[in-house]
Amino acid sequence: MIEFFIGVDGGGSGTRVRLARADGVELAEGASGPSGLMHGIAKAWSAVADAAAQAFHAAGLDLPSPERIAIGLGLAGVHNRQWAAEFVAANPGYARVALESDGHTTVLGAHAGQPGAIIALGTGSVGEIKLADGRHVEVGGWGFPAGDEASGAWMGLRAINHVQQVLDGRLPADAFATDVATACGAGAVEPRNAIQTWLAQATQTNYAQLARIVLQHGDGNAIARAILLAAGHEVELMANALDASGTLPIALCGGLAAPLRPYLPAALLPRLVAPQGDSAAGALRLIRQRLKD
Repeated sequence: MIEFFIGVDGGGSGTRVRLARADGVELAEGASGPSGLMHGIAKAWSAVADAAAQAFHAAGLDLPSPERIAIGLGLAGVHNRQWAAEFVAANPGYARVALESDGHTTVLGAHAGQPGAIIALGTGSVGEIKLADGRHVEVGGWGFPAGDEASGAWMGLRAINHVQQVLDGRLPADAFATDVATACGAGAVEPRNAIQTWLAQATQTNYAQLARIVLQHGDGNAIARAILLAAGHEVELMANALDASGTLPIALCGGLAAPLRPYLPAALLPRLVAPQGDSAAGALRLIRQRLKD
């Protein structure tokens, strides 16, 4: 018998879960490391298990056997169908598993299951809309480095390119480049070698961690500001592709939603609404709906 529901929001930087009883009462939350499928199936399930254990601990409950739990997951990387199939096949014993993209569950959470659009801005980015007929349509979300415009990793890639140009002498040195280089381990001695070493090992998450430096310099550095304004333009392009009519509400979600707001085109602002819930809430809604179907 299913006694608990878990909703999972898993991306390239971390995993958040929300725990609820079968009667719908939400109990606690938990968090852990990345569970985006690009990091590996075993790592994804391990991160989900760690976050779930934290949630049960926070609720003051012993961790039950998985067959007493139904779990809904919104994960980055689900568009790779092989990864998604391998993930579901590796189910460690949960009674039911419902898997969709993190964009899908973010829409469900942001608009409480009603029609509307979201643009999720975090380590990666994606836009998704739930239409009045129930269909979901996605924009972006092609993955880093080829896509994920306006994401943290997208901004970080441009920040490290600025460092490269400064070290080459193609652009003059500035505090922005210095701070980015320092974050990548480059000191005064052999900075080029240090950057090359960082580049050889850098993941999407590493690039995304540089976005905070872009934001810190947005007011005082022309290059950093240009990156942020370009990100704002990309958000508007996604919004227009999702809903050219401008009739459905659009919620900006994710860790970069609020910091990027000052750099959004003015014409976009009247279309934005605050999300009613997050991707973990949407994942709970997903698994409950799947059990009814």
